[in-house]
Amino acid sequence: MARLGDLLSRLERVLELMERALERAVPGRPDPEAFARHLAFRWEPRAGGGGQLAAVREPSLFDLDDLVGVDAAVSRLVRNTEQFVRGLPANHVLLYGERGTGKSSAVRGLAARFGSRGLRLVEVHKADLLHLPDVLAALRDQPYRFLLFCDDLSFDQGESWRELKAALEGSLEAPPANVRIVATSNRRHLMPEWRADAAEARLDERGELHMGETVEEKLALSDRFGLLLGFFGFDQATYLTIVERYARKSGLAVPRERLHGEALRFALERASRSGRTARQFVDDLAGRCALGEERAER
Repeated sequence: MARLGDLLSRLERVLELMERALERAVPGRPDPEAFARHLAFRWEPRAGGGGQLAAVREPSLFDLDDLVGVDAAVSRLVRNTEQFVRGLPANHVLLYGERGTGKSSAVRGLAARFGSRGLRLVEVHKADLLHLPDVLAALRDQPYRFLLFCDDLSFDQGESWRELKAALEGSLEAPPANVRIVATSNRRHLMPEWRADAAEARLDERGELHMGETVEEKLALSDRFGLLLGFFGFDQATYLTIVERYARKSGLAVPRERLHGEALRFALERASRSGRTARQFVDDLAGRCALGEERAER
């Protein structure tokens, strides 16, 4: 009996090792334990075709509380993610709007806020969207929730976007229940809009307007995102509020008048009043102040 028990124990061990080997053999799928250790991953294509999910060892996360001036959009994004993490119905999301307003930071902030509850971020570059079926296959049936992150997404004339369209909706195979796509873009419709597109519009005999096929095709892609959130430029007061927040976090002790004056000049030089500009200004000022202190000590 002791021999039989020992044999069964060894067989169980062999079966366990075989199961792990099969899991690793799935195209692109990392060791399952990697999902427990890391919050973020990226899809890395192979030169000979296919690719794999690689862990991001030191992801650039973000504190959602640092996003000022986009409260309504961030609130809806967080609510949708809360639904998703809880296993409730949730939508794919498109964050669109002006550059530097916090779209990418908002997505990275979701990993920081929900990571402890099983949310993982998977970045896929636009050039690798043709691998989406492989990416989805690698994530399917995993005991985690994944946001498939496409940053700064837009398509020029002639570029293929059909893999993304099929993954969002329109394929015979349903997307995994544990995956939602989140994209950021400067374009509301993800594709360029030309004057010639308007020429295809027509009125029917009842006076109803029908858009041309080209316009309908462009709208069809963004319409597949269930949640569209706009991020727009800030007024001067909001910009200065963001500057003050970053200054406090960095420990900058400079008079408010100087802080505001230099921040406005910095924004004027950059022709941009955004959260990114505010952070860059504070980094610049903090560096200059530290450098001045070092010189004074010598």
